Amino acid sequence: MAQCAQSVQEFVQDSFVPMVAALCSDDAERVSRKNSLSFPELLRPFCRLTSEGHLRDPNNQVVVVKGLRISVTGVNTETPQPSQLHKLLSQAVSACQPPEGLPANVITAGDYDLNISDRSVKASVPWYAGWKETLTQLSSSKFYTATTPWFEAYRESFLQSMSASDHEFLNHYLACMLVVSSREATPTEQFLKLSQEQHRVQHGGEYTHPKWFIPNTLKYYVLLHDITDGDEQRADAVYEDMKQRYGTQCCYLLKINSRAAAGGPDEQMPDPWSQYLPKSQAQSPEVFEDVVVNNVENNVCPEVDGHDVSEHALCESHPLELDQESDPNYPGFPGEPVNSMDVARKQGGVTASSAPTAHGACLTLNDHDRIRQFVQEFTFRGLLPHIEKNIRQLNDQLVSRKGLSRSLFSATKKWFGGGKVPEKTIAELKNAPGLLYPPEAPELQIRKMADLCFLVQHYELAYSCYHTAKKDFLSDQAMLYAAGALEMAAVSAFLQSGAPRTYPAHYMETAIQTYRDVCKNMVLAERCALLSTEILKSQVKYSEAAALLIKMTSEDSDLRSALLLEQAAHCFINMRSPMVRKFAFHMILSGHRFSKAGQKRHALRCYCQAMQVYKGKGWTLAEDHINFTIGRQSFTLRQLDNAVAAFRHILTNDSKQTATQQSAFLREYLYVYKSVSQSSCDASLPQLPLPCLHSAQTRVFFGHERRLAEGEKQAATHVWLDQEYDREQAQLWAELEEQVVGVANKGSVPNGFQPTQYCLSSHTDNLRYPLAVVEEPIIVEVVLRNPLKVPLALAELSLLWKFTPKDFSRPLGGVPGEPLSNEREAAAGRVTALDDIVSTEVIPEFTVGPEETKVARLKLLPHKTGQLHVLGVLYSLGTGEEDNSTSEATHLMFVRGRQDLEIQGPRLNVTKEEKTSVRHGPDHRLHPVITPPMPLLEVFFINFPTGLLCGEIRKAWVEFVNVSAVPLTGLRVASTHPEFFTFGSATSDLTPVTPTAAEHCSAYKTMSASPSVATMTLVSPAVFGVAGNERPTVAEIPLVGGVLGPGEALQIPLWLRGPDHEGVHEINFLFYYESVEKNAKLSHRVLRHKAFICASRSLSVRATACHSNMLPERGGADVAAGGADVERGGANIERGSMLVFVDVENINTSEAGVREFHIVQVSSSSRQWRLHACINPAGDRDSRLASRERGKLCFRAAKCTAQEDVEKYTFADLNLGSEQIVSSTTPCADFFFRRGPPSEAQKGGVSAGRASQSRQSLTPAGRTDDGVATVVQKCSEVELDIIVLWKAYVVEDNKQLILEGQLHVALQTVGKEACSLPQREEAQEMVLLKFKPDLPPPVSRPSLEQLSHLIKTCLHYPESYDHPFPQKSLCMVPVSLTLSNCSLAQVDVIIDLRHKSTSPESLEVHGSFTWLGQTQYKLLLRPQEVQRLALKACFFQAGVYNLGTPRVFAKLTQSGTMCETSQQSAVPALIIINSV
Repeated sequence: MAQCAQSVQEFVQDSFVPMVAALCSDDAERVSRKNSLSFPELLRPFCRLTSEGHLRDPNNQVVVVKGLRISVTGVNTETPQPSQLHKLLSQAVSACQPPEGLPANVITAGDYDLNISDRSVKASVPWYAGWKETLTQLSSSKFYTATTPWFEAYRESFLQSMSASDHEFLNHYLACMLVVSSREATPTEQFLKLSQEQHRVQHGGEYTHPKWFIPNTLKYYVLLHDITDGDEQRADAVYEDMKQRYGTQCCYLLKINSRAAAGGPDEQMPDPWSQYLPKSQAQSPEVFEDVVVNNVENNVCPEVDGHDVSEHALCESHPLELDQESDPNYPGFPGEPVNSMDVARKQGGVTASSAPTAHGACLTLNDHDRIRQFVQEFTFRGLLPHIEKNIRQLNDQLVSRKGLSRSLFSATKKWFGGGKVPEKTIAELKNAPGLLYPPEAPELQIRKMADLCFLVQHYELAYSCYHTAKKDFLSDQAMLYAAGALEMAAVSAFLQSGAPRTYPAHYMETAIQTYRDVCKNMVLAERCALLSTEILKSQVKYSEAAALLIKMTSEDSDLRSALLLEQAAHCFINMRSPMVRKFAFHMILSGHRFSKAGQKRHALRCYCQAMQVYKGKGWTLAEDHINFTIGRQSFTLRQLDNAVAAFRHILTNDSKQTATQQSAFLREYLYVYKSVSQSSCDASLPQLPLPCLHSAQTRVFFGHERRLAEGEKQAATHVWLDQEYDREQAQLWAELEEQVVGVANKGSVPNGFQPTQYCLSSHTDNLRYPLAVVEEPIIVEVVLRNPLKVPLALAELSLLWKFTPKDFSRPLGGVPGEPLSNEREAAAGRVTALDDIVSTEVIPEFTVGPEETKVARLKLLPHKTGQLHVLGVLYSLGTGEEDNSTSEATHLMFVRGRQDLEIQGPRLNVTKEEKTSVRHGPDHRLHPVITPPMPLLEVFFINFPTGLLCGEIRKAWVEFVNVSAVPLTGLRVASTHPEFFTFGSATSDLTPVTPTAAEHCSAYKTMSASPSVATMTLVSPAVFGVAGNERPTVAEIPLVGGVLGPGEALQIPLWLRGPDHEGVHEINFLFYYESVEKNAKLSHRVLRHKAFICASRSLSVRATACHSNMLPERGGADVAAGGADVERGGANIERGSMLVFVDVENINTSEAGVREFHIVQVSSSSRQWRLHACINPAGDRDSRLASRERGKLCFRAAKCTAQEDVEKYTFADLNLGSEQIVSSTTPCADFFFRRGPPSEAQKGGVSAGRASQSRQSLTPAGRTDDGVATVVQKCSEVELDIIVLWKAYVVEDNKQLILEGQLHVALQTVGKEACSLPQREEAQEMVLLKFKPDLPPPVSRPSLEQLSHLIKTCLHYPESYDHPFPQKSLCMVPVSLTLSNCSLAQVDVIIDLRHKSTSPESLEVHGSFTWLGQTQYKLLLRPQEVQRLALKACFFQAGVYNLGTPRVFAKLTQSGTMCETSQQSAVPALIIINSV
């Protein structure tokens, strides 16, 4: 931005100052050198006047000169060489580096916050509030630092080093100081010699340089007196002689060196010369060390450039790629310095051991004042009068030659009035290189007068002269002269005070174009551009300034182009609407040109500043290029950490580069990284950026790898890393474990219970430290992602860990031991050095493909108890590409490093403070506690099926193996489907004892028996592990002696039953076991197994129960087909009976090769009822059902005999073949007790043993409608389970197999059908919720259907009756009506014999007969009482009559609801009356 402490006007004024030459005698030079300064250098800090000067113009107007600065230099007759000037400028830029350690400034430009390391940046941002005050404050601050001090140094050196030109006189000498020491023997002769020397140089024609302003140059005679080493009286005498000889206006006595050079430290004087001397002289050698770097090779990786043609072409694809071939200063050239400062060091002989130089050591503050007074005397009494006199002379000459008026002021109107000739464009003008004006030419005299006026700040007269000279030069087509006049006319117009003219920017543009295109003089064009851009920026015309700076860039000077591009970039950022992206783009261009110019540090700085804009904005290709260049430049400058960081960004971001380019980036990175690791003395391994390690996806598994199945053996699935996490499944396993832990702890779950987690991930609860077992592996699965399009090769991949030994056998875990880590051993290549504590698995080679995400499973095996911390992964990174290089070279490109596993825990969201802030809990999945040894169980399933028919019984075997060195006990199993399997009861027969012996045996216990009346067996549910109505969910597995020792195995049978629903079923087993010795950390362990069973359809069984009309005192074996007596004959059944109809359908559609099903046996199980006999026809005993066939079986059920133990079940078996299955043993009874949840009737039923209590409670005081409903409901309830056992004949592999199975049907209500297939509940429709006050629950009242079952009726009469109607017209037949109370309460009964039916069908049946005698009876039946009524029916003619006309009404004594029984209408009672 080139903002400096002085204003733009001061800067322009200081760019053109009066030039004064200095010629010194040897003695005078020796006096000055005592202060390590030449005489011109001695005067330089005092060359700016602190007071105003005055002179008069040709019009006799006073001109005030403020802050005039003169330039005093030695006379150098050598012509300056361009190469020397280039080296001088390069050294000036190299020596001025960005300030380090200062607080950075942040400029907010749009959405960007740019970090500029300079605190004076506000001076260049004019729209800041109070910016003028800020500028003033910075101007007066001695701590001011320019925003771009290297540009300031370049511009200052450039303007000072410009050689004098013939077309202008600004850089010509106006005067010459002749300096002689007072110690000279004859000072006057020395003055004469110096005067002659000056005349020879100016007028001898021997030298072309330097150039002199006017022939009669002012000579100023200075007598230099050394106070400490001279005679002051002699000096005064010589000075008096000088005044007589040269006049008092042209001579001066300067006294210096008031003290000796060797002053104490307390007498140290200020050094005002350091800021005016060139940096190479003023800086101490320590500063050189900062800017000097060793020669390093440009090709960071030799494979990238020069060796591989394709990759070299690739690098050329980047237009901003480092061009080492065209830049001989690039470090790739051996022996060349990195910065130009190195050249100065080598040629100047500066060494690190040399001491800093002190200036002005012999001068005191009084000497400073004398020098300042001398300069003012010279200027006011010598130089300004000399300039004023020459201005007058030139004005008089011009007026006399052109015949104009006496003053140019009076001629202004004439010159600039009408008749203006249109200026020609540059394209129309011709270059006249041979055109040179003679010194006496009027045009040059005007230009000379203009320059004199400009130097003494008379800008109005200077502008007039420049404008006049410009027209003359253009008319003569002297383009160089014209461009100079245009340039100075524009500057003069800008510097005019009062009401200044508008700055003629087009003058500057024309001058620059003329210098550059016509005159081919880039030096003058550059000076013109530097002046114009400062003026434009002062007028806040940053856009025009940036365009001008960019236009001045060219290929002839990389340094100039770099500096101007950087200034253009700062112009873009300083606009009112900052153009940030243009700023960044031009900073990149500037950095590229700095790199070509050998200014590596400045190139790095430019790229770093541009990176602030491109970073994170999606400009991935630009960001990659910048990072790549920053990495290379940093490596060249030996800033290895910065180089590594830059290359890391290239590789870790989602790069859109081609695979070839990414491969080149990767090799560069590996080369740089290897250099860093070799130069680093740190023993810790550095962090590697590739591949990307997804720490949050890390999973940890505790235990051995899963064993595969061996032959018929199928290992338990347990838990493994290949299984995806399922939250529902995890909750299910946790509930199962909680159930079995509760059973193992006698019904109570410990307070600190936590479900076992074998595999930890981001989905699991990791707030607590996981528990691992010593001598059991810990497998850590890490997820690695390769973001590049080239493969990555990892070698020696292992885990980094820290271990703290602890002895948990002691109280509170004992005293922790000293922590151990394998980092140091891994860095030294000895990963397995600590295998006696924790064995570390090493993967020799691991390749991650392009853009591939791959998991690596790394194993640790702890051998001691304590606390283990997995810190990260260790590996060597290399390229996975195959090349023709040797294996040794490939090995050298591997770098060793690490990546840490840093896992952030879940966000806490419980307390109010946690909800209002972002806090994360711990995640301890990588910090397991290693506990003492525990038993380890393995489970194998033998002959375990994958497919079953619904209800099929299959026998399998389970093998339990203790593979640890610790005995186990308390083996139990829990399952989500306890009805699916059973290990048998404690009294079950376990023969045969091996799977091979049991291969062709039935799963049931059978015995030979002929079909007959049912065989009954009483069984207690406790034998099968059932307590009350709850089915067992946890089964204890019997062990020999209760312990399974180390290495022992146990095989026991396992019966399986196919699920009732078809489809694929998931069965979960959870095996629980404990250690014989109690472990303080780990109380138990579990083993999981998940089995999938495919169930196919088999049979569908439907059953219905209805009350039998047979009364309790009479029973019968069968029913006559069409007989009038409903039941007659048979054995005595004391407590009533019931008919059970079983409907069986084969719903299998030939799945699994099933041909047909045989119903071999029907059994029942109940505490109140039992199947008594099968009343099917005798020829239909063996029921065979093919596909889609149905069969119906009818059974009579009877009440069970009252037992003392009311909890025992009565099993009744009715075999339909010659073989009887004992249903009261394993496995039939097991699966009966493990069937689905008990029915609602069973949940709310009243057992027979509690019937008396129910009866006694029905007293008048306790009469309620709820009690009535309960009594009535019991009349229609049935607690009877039907077990249908079947065999299926299957053809498989041309062999016939026999499958067995059983289906269960639970009868609950009389007359209500039950099915073996559970009915799926239909989804309920959504209903509108109405919010009303809670009403009292409705009174439970018995339904009419339930009341109709209170009384059982039966008519007894002859089938036929013969009567002689011709002799006797009335036939009277005796009829007996038996009534039985089916309830457990008193019942009021009313019998009405009157005909009430109006149906024509009923009239046709019973015709015209009537009942004789009493036609309505009212009876009171006690609980289960039977009464008989004798009735007489009177018939008038022969026919068939229906006697079932009596209507029986019944109600409970406590209730007022009367209901008619419906039994008589269901079974008509027909009688035949014959006439004889």
